[in-house]
Amino acid sequence: MANEKTHEIQTTEGGSQVDIEQTKSGPVYVPAVDIFEDGQAITLVADMPGVCPDNLRIDLHEGTLNLTGRADAAQGEAEVDIFREYQPGQFCRQFSLSDSIDQDKIEAGMTDGVLRLVLPKAEAQKPRQIKVKTK
Repeated sequence: MANEKTHEIQTTEGGSQVDIEQTKSGPVYVPAVDIFEDGQAITLVADMPGVCPDNLRIDLHEGTLNLTGRADAAQGEAEVDIFREYQPGQFCRQFSLSDSIDQDKIEAGMTDGVLRLVLPKAEAQKPRQIKVKTK
């Protein structure tokens, strides 16, 4: 069953549905995301508990940003499961980016299972003040 593909529909907290096809068995989680904006950038913060940076993949293709990560079991080598409320699984989330984002300058960082993406605005989209000239 390890190579068997599964196909499922996940519902996000907002009620929208995500169509997911995966090649490994196990649950698929839709990470909770907060999005903030200022004059220079849009910041995206995604909760992906149990995902280490080595198991995280961020892809950008044709204006679509894909976040995928694998959460592995947190137990040590000599430990045996007695009780588990949270199952290891895959995190998946997808976003469409507009042309107002400078896609070449996107930065990502991860601390304690929280992914932080900074999506800088393109120069033409940054707010600016226009000076009034007098004759």
